[in-house]
Amino acid sequence: MDAQLFHLLNNFAGMSLAFDATVIFLAEYLPYTVVLAFLALLFYSGYTKREKIKIFWTTAFATVVARYGIAEIIRFFYHRPRPFVAYDTPALFAENSWSFPSGHATFFFALAATIYFYNKKWGAWFFLAAIIISVSRVIAGVHYPSDILGGALVGIAVAYVIFQTTKKSQ
Repeated sequence: MDAQLFHLLNNFAGMSLAFDATVIFLAEYLPYTVVLAFLALLFYSGYTKREKIKIFWTTAFATVVARYGIAEIIRFFYHRPRPFVAYDTPALFAENSWSFPSGHATFFFALAATIYFYNKKWGAWFFLAAIIISVSRVIAGVHYPSDILGGALVGIAVAYVIFQTTKKSQ
């Protein structure tokens, strides 16, 4: 089922230069915009300086632990090749690390979840961005849907644990 859903989404790649450029933007460059949006929203928000600092550091810690801690530990033990390597499918760009879990999904779902724990409205928008980034990476041929799901679960779980830990330490 994972491979079937991958092929269904990846079949859209290579059909149109404009679509491919959009997918590449969403997969590779939207992430920078999302991080900048978080920083801008936080900076211009009505939160107190102390709250802003707490939100920033909790979010930063959750994303770094999820992406560069847990996801990398999983990749150390589980070596899943990227779909464009495993199948003869188009890849709109190439990455040379293991596929599972998606580092982008891990990072951006941890970001979205942490933000959601502080601000539901903002969090919903960041979850939408995480989904768009993640699905575009499947269409681009660099991840399976299960890579995205695994990354999302890791990111959300780490964000929850870190948020609860920081909440108790107040």
